[in-house]
Amino acid sequence: MISTTMQQLTFVAANHLEWREVTAPKIQNRGQAIVKPLAVTRCDLDLYIANGLVPMKNEPFAFGHEIAGEVVEIGDDVTSFSIGDRVIVPFQINCGTCKYCRRGLTNGCTSVPPFSAYGLAQSSGTEWGGGLSDYVLVPYAEAMLVKIPQQVSLTVAAAISDNASDGYRTVAEPLKKWPNAEVLIVGGLAQSVGLFAVQAAIALGSSRVVYTDFDKARVAHAKSLGAEVLERTYTAEMPLDGQFPVVVDASNIPAGLIYALLSTAPCGYCTGISASGRTMDNLPIASMYMKGITYEISRVHARAEIETVLQSCCDGHIDHGHIITTHVPFSQAQDVMTDPDIKIVFEAG
Repeated sequence: MISTTMQQLTFVAANHLEWREVTAPKIQNRGQAIVKPLAVTRCDLDLYIANGLVPMKNEPFAFGHEIAGEVVEIGDDVTSFSIGDRVIVPFQINCGTCKYCRRGLTNGCTSVPPFSAYGLAQSSGTEWGGGLSDYVLVPYAEAMLVKIPQQVSLTVAAAISDNASDGYRTVAEPLKKWPNAEVLIVGGLAQSVGLFAVQAAIALGSSRVVYTDFDKARVAHAKSLGAEVLERTYTAEMPLDGQFPVVVDASNIPAGLIYALLSTAPCGYCTGISASGRTMDNLPIASMYMKGITYEISRVHARAEIETVLQSCCDGHIDHGHIITTHVPFSQAQDVMTDPDIKIVFEAG
């Protein structure tokens, strides 16, 4: 039996997070579960929400959404999980049965308000709780939860809830269509996603992985993962560094997106993981059309990707531990959330 109240890291305003005592979740129906977060990684977006680069209303909400933990309560209809199971909690809420979920398009679940997710209440208008809390309620336990094999640590598993799966999907499908293709990853503000994409591209057999970025630390990190690296400041007039069948835009900068699109080879694929171009203005549409490239911009379908990424970790093809740069106890989360580290994991005491 869990307590009636709990501690929750709460966003109050830019550069102001605080721990608050709030009501603990309770099982509301037979298909739900309650998970105790034990490892929570900082999503790239969390950094920019916390420091104000991504503006939020000064309306408090629970923080953190890349969650690995332990099942502590289950509803009567939850049969695939038991108390004590180690699980990944996908950051997006999805039912598993609507027409989108059945197609694996789990970020478009129609059973909940659009953009429903942990730690991002202002996106959907619904508070689902946050990973940096004593407990989180999982409304669709059978559809959402994924067991963590013993050979995978909670630290590694947490990032698979969002950023690691996001990086993986940017190259996985394009490399099925272009096996062994050269891959360009345009790094930047989506700092860990770009590096997860480096790992995935190498693991999936790319013949050459090139990583560009304006940040020396990330360039060095990408090199340590096995990528060729180029330190670049993205500008509208910058020269290209080749043509690549598979390109990832993780820059979140308009000039970075243009560089990524112009670097995509004829009939190639460019995937954007954030809205680097806020509008269609200045996009090289004519060049994209003439070359026949495919440009996808979308949020990751987290639950649909998790098991594939987790299996790659189990098989030893990918070790996300190489992306983690800093380990911090939960109790210090509010003090370091805006630190510039590439990937922070918060660990329960």
